[in-house]
Amino acid sequence: MADIRHSISIDARRERVFPLIASGSGCARWWTADALEDYSTGIIEVVFCSRATVYRLKPIQISTSRTTEWLCQTGDEWTGTRLLFELRETSGKTELRFTNADWKAETDYFLSCAKTWEDLMLRLKAAADGGGLGPLFSKNVLGS
Repeated sequence: MADIRHSISIDARRERVFPLIASGSGCARWWTADALEDYSTGIIEVVFCSRATVYRLKPIQISTSRTTEWLCQTGDEWTGTRLLFELRETSGKTELRFTNADWKAETDYFLSCAKTWEDLMLRLKAAADGGGLGPLFSKNVLGS
């Protein structure tokens, strides 16, 4: 199994970062503008390219302000992978450690996703810091 890993320091308290990784509305601020959430189950769907790609994420663990873990239930290479966000705060700053775990192989798509996650971490940081980069993916096309 292969994993994608990133770590980034964010100039914001953990309580400000956590909602961005723990809900559909949070993901819509930095990942994709088209994110849906089923509040009864906690499942979110992140949607790309006019629903050509939909990743359904089931919460495995959501620990207030510290850890969020999602299991991807759809997507050819994404099915069975996990998204793990771990937050650690020191002196008012938050270190985010991210892992997209349990890929079956390091394919070309895996490598593309590793680069995309790097871009997404910068957008998440900007959202938490109060910046305005917005989501990488709009409702229809790749964002700027």
